[in-house]
Amino acid sequence: MTGARLLYAGAETTAVTVYESDLPGVGKKHEIELGDGSRLVIVTHNDGRREVFRRETADADSEKLFELPDGLARQVGTILEGAYFQPVRSGDVETLLGGDTLLEWVEIDAGSPLAGRTLGDADLRAETGASVVAIERGDGVIPTPGGETTVEPGDTLVVVGSRADCEAFASRATGE
Repeated sequence: MTGARLLYAGAETTAVTVYESDLPGVGKKHEIELGDGSRLVIVTHNDGRREVFRRETADADSEKLFELPDGLARQVGTILEGAYFQPVRSGDVETLLGGDTLLEWVEIDAGSPLAGRTLGDADLRAETGASVVAIERGDGVIPTPGGETTVEPGDTLVVVGSRADCEAFASRATGE
């Protein structure tokens, strides 16, 4: 089993250790260390089905909590991710997609140099390397906005790029 240390940013930054292992003929297993010493175990089968277990200690037997088919598991994942609703807005919301690639939410306030400009005019991808993949506006979402889309105060831009690209994007959005 290999371990990867992942950092998730939010109101508080928490270091989480995730262990990944191949299950030949079955799929993959991920074990996530929880703060109380127990582990959440997720088995992703080759057919997409997910089984979720809880293990009290690293060497204890696992207790199956539930099983989800592929489509439902993906929908639950996006809800947990916050794609539908971010209950607490913090300064930095980001998701590590793999390697150094992040999905990050950047809020635009009235004083932002981007407010009132189109994405094409701002030329953010060329300037920062990060791409806007969606805009949360009010109760709606603008998926894959084009260069003609105007950024408005109160928008939350969903951005993908390397950590450095996302940091450059956030700095550009705040004018810092």
